[in-house]
Amino acid sequence: MDKDEGVTDDYIGKFTVSVTPGTKEVEIEGTLFKIARGTFWIKVTTSPFSLFYKKKKKKKKNSSSNSKIESTPSQDKRRLQFPYLFDGPIRYSRHYSPTVGLLTNLNDARLYSTWKIFIKGVPLFFRDNFQPWNRNYKAAQSIFQGGPASLAVRSGIQTGHRVLYARAAGNAFGIIEDIKGIKELLHTGSKDDVGGGAGGPNAQRVKPAVYTYIISAEDDSFRFSETGAAFFVDFASKHALHSNCAEVVRYSGEFHPRPEGGWQNFGDSTPDDAVKWELVIDNNSGTYAPDKMLLPELKELFEFNFPGLVVHALDREDERLVESREACRAYALKWRGVRTDQLQPHVKEGEVTLSRRVSESGQQEARRPEDNFT
Repeated sequence: MDKDEGVTDDYIGKFTVSVTPGTKEVEIEGTLFKIARGTFWIKVTTSPFSLFYKKKKKKKKNSSSNSKIESTPSQDKRRLQFPYLFDGPIRYSRHYSPTVGLLTNLNDARLYSTWKIFIKGVPLFFRDNFQPWNRNYKAAQSIFQGGPASLAVRSGIQTGHRVLYARAAGNAFGIIEDIKGIKELLHTGSKDDVGGGAGGPNAQRVKPAVYTYIISAEDDSFRFSETGAAFFVDFASKHALHSNCAEVVRYSGEFHPRPEGGWQNFGDSTPDDAVKWELVIDNNSGTYAPDKMLLPELKELFEFNFPGLVVHALDREDERLVESREACRAYALKWRGVRTDQLQPHVKEGEVTLSRRVSESGQQEARRPEDNFT
C-alpha cells in the first residue's frame, strides 16, 4: 500500500520475502492491466530496529532512480519486549449504519455511527490478560453457550457487525495526532458527518454523551458508539455487537468525556478550548465483566495513546463514576437539546430496526459481501 494522510491507502502490489539477513531483490506483483512495476532492494541488519529499503523504479530508456528510507529506533524503553509492536500512526474510521440514509435530521447521525481506532501498545499494558465472556450473565449465555438457539443469535449479531463496520465510500477516515484530534472526534458534529456536518450552535463542541466500547483481542482496535445508538435495539448485547461475538476481548465498558471538574461545574459560555478535557472510562460490561484490577493498566494505555488527556478509570460500581455519568447526561438534556429517548436505544415511528433488517435478509444474503447492506 502507499501511504496517504487522512484517506484510504492505495494498493500498489504484493511480494513475498524471507526475513533472513542479506540483500534481496524482490519484484512487486501488481494487479491486472497495471503497467507500473518495480523492484525492491531489502536489507535486514542484525538489529530488528534498523531496517531500510531501496526502491528502484523502472523508467523508459533504461534509466533508474534510487531512494533510501531508514527507520528511526523507538524511544520506548519497553520496545525490546515487543520488537514488532504497532507504533502508530493512530488511524480512525467512522462508519454509518444503513439507516442514516433515511434520516431527515442529520444531527442524529452520531446515533447511527460506529468508530474504530487502531491504538498503540495494547500488549505492553495488558500483556497476556484477556477478558472472556461472562458465564454468569444471561445475555452472554444466550450468545455463547452453544446450541441452535445460540447459533441463531450469534449469526444475527455477526451480520449486524458486518453491516455496521463495512468499508464503504461514505465512511470517514483520519489520523489522530494530538489531544485536539480526539476532541474533534467527540464533537456533536464534524466534517465527517453526512451532508457536510451536523448543524446547530454546538456542532463543533464536545458532546456530553456516554459511549459503549470494546478493545478487540483480534486487532487491538478500540471500537465504540454512543450508548443510545438506535441500532442496538433488539440485539442481545451491545458489547458483543462491537466485538463481532468474540469469546474474549482485551477490555470493554463505557466511557464519556468531561471538562475538568465535571459537567456539573461547566457552563456553555466557557469555550471548549478554555478548559482541560478528561476521559472517564470504566468496566461496565455485563457480557465480558472485565477485571477491575486492570483499570490502572487501562488508564495508562489511554494516556499513552492520547498524551495530554487526563484519564480516570473507574469501576462500574464506583459512586464517582455514577455521579460523573449522570452529570454528563443531565447536561446533555438541559443544555444541548438531547432528548431522553436518545440516551438509550430507541426506534422512531415507522423505522425498521437493524436487527429486523438482518433477520429479513435471510441466511443467503447474510453470507454475501457487506456492500449488500450499505
